[in-house]
Amino acid sequence: MNARKDPPIVAELGRPETLEEIAARKAETTRTHRESQTFRNLLVALLASLAVVLVTVLLVVRPDLPAAPAIDYRSIAAEGDASAPLAVPELSPQWKANSAVFDANPADGVATWYVGFITPKQQFIGVRQGLDANPTWLANQLKNRTATGSTTIDGIAWQVYDHRTAKDAGNLAYAMSTSQGHGTLVLFGTADDGEFATMAAALSTALNSQR
Repeated sequence: MNARKDPPIVAELGRPETLEEIAARKAETTRTHRESQTFRNLLVALLASLAVVLVTVLLVVRPDLPAAPAIDYRSIAAEGDASAPLAVPELSPQWKANSAVFDANPADGVATWYVGFITPKQQFIGVRQGLDANPTWLANQLKNRTATGSTTIDGIAWQVYDHRTAKDAGNLAYAMSTSQGHGTLVLFGTADDGEFATMAAALSTALNSQR
């Protein structure tokens, strides 16, 4: 005759489980499993929803915003009422002015004409002209950077400041300056040598025409 097998002793209790404890344990196990299953289902549904949103955003064709119209810097220069002629370069339509201002009464006392250009290669060149500017004004515009060379374009000598390899060069990565008549001109920006030469040539033509 087989001996009756005693129920196992539960370590936490130090005795066998009662029928009520077995039922409670199984009920708790079932509840935990269902909650875990529900959480996984919610997580899967959430990830699926995010995937649908991502695909929708990637696939929906969004129209490009229209480019900002170029600023008529020639008209602004003509209205500037400056004490000396302002340097107004004549450039092809591929050059777009995005800023132009004449400041007749700045804090440093040097009336200043400024135009910012987006070049045909989508780079930046700023043109700043100080009327009757002093060496301190020029040094401030260049943040005291030293000249690295010189060049002559259409009979006008320019100092060159090539600091493209400097850390955090920004819009002063490359610059050029010249003093003509009542004005000191500073060109600065991120464009290549060729586009700077084009701008300098256009300004040289403007300066020569004012002599």
